[in-house]
Amino acid sequence: MTKKPLLIIAAGGTGGHMFPAQALAEAMLRKGWRVKLSTDARGARYTGGFPHVVEIEELSSATFARGGKLAKLIVPFKVLAGIISATVKMMRDRPAVVVGFGGYPSIPAIAAATVLRKPRAIHEQNGVLGRVNKLFAKRVHTIACGTWPTTLPDGVDGVHTGNPVRGTILERAAAPYIAPGDYPMSILVMGGSQGARILSDEVPAAIAKLPEHIRRNVRVSHQARIEDMPRVQTYYAEQGIDAEVQPFFNDVPNRMSEAQLVISRSGASSVADISIIGRPSILIPFAAATGDHQTANARGLVDAHAAILIPESALASDTLSAHIASVLENPTGATQMAAAAVSVGKPDATVELVTIVEDLASAATRGK
Repeated sequence: MTKKPLLIIAAGGTGGHMFPAQALAEAMLRKGWRVKLSTDARGARYTGGFPHVVEIEELSSATFARGGKLAKLIVPFKVLAGIISATVKMMRDRPAVVVGFGGYPSIPAIAAATVLRKPRAIHEQNGVLGRVNKLFAKRVHTIACGTWPTTLPDGVDGVHTGNPVRGTILERAAAPYIAPGDYPMSILVMGGSQGARILSDEVPAAIAKLPEHIRRNVRVSHQARIEDMPRVQTYYAEQGIDAEVQPFFNDVPNRMSEAQLVISRSGASSVADISIIGRPSILIPFAAATGDHQTANARGLVDAHAAILIPESALASDTLSAHIASVLENPTGATQMAAAAVSVGKPDATVELVTIVEDLASAATRGK
């Protein structure tokens, strides 16, 4: 009996890296492949959503971003140990393809695949390559780009696959948009855990400053950090604004599909969700994001006239309120923004990643 081909997926320990990795793992398992995830101890804590048949392999890795001087001094030795271990294991396992999704824990497997000349690809979620993906950009066969355009090194081409999204988002792909009008309208406010505070500082005041004919119809779903929740809830209540404030919404796909407007940071996953469902948005990139990648993430929606971009340095309640009103007072324009968002969405992102894996495997087989 022919042994099933093996895909090794290498990913770091954040949701931004792990979710698209998990989506590819699930799809390749359905295709009859075996899948192994290569990560480190930190990354292994984020693997609960992976199918149980995926083998989790922990390798030594490290980052210069955390720890004191001693910790930083031993980083190269930890990484080298991980590369040696990955190389030995890869010689035994003989994977058909290796795909990296970024993060320092992906270094050992991608480096080993490079040494052993295995078919290999990387997937970059953001509009600017992360440090690890940039390191390997000229050493892999394919760069799959979740955001387009993606800033790539000179002489390097990428393939726009899009970012895989959850099945609950795909179920609402291009959901019919109810244009704003003189009836209840929903605003969804989303910010990552690091970047949510400034949204809690400015968005409630901006909504309070809306003209009364808009404000009386507004219903708000606002994600806020736990420590900010009491003051945000109190402010909305004092202003007579109907608002639900939570640290996390389990039903974001439903809330987004019902929203007339989304106000959000421009993390790769949020941008993907907005473009798949198709909603007008006001995007406020997280200024501290590495390489200002959140501004790059927003570029596709902004260039398509589907989103309004407000740099964090320019965010003020008066400015934001004017932009909110410009969307909610213009039903035709809002409808056009929703359609434009759908036009840049990539609901088949996982399928395109699968195609890349299969093409690399086929090319390697033909070359033997």
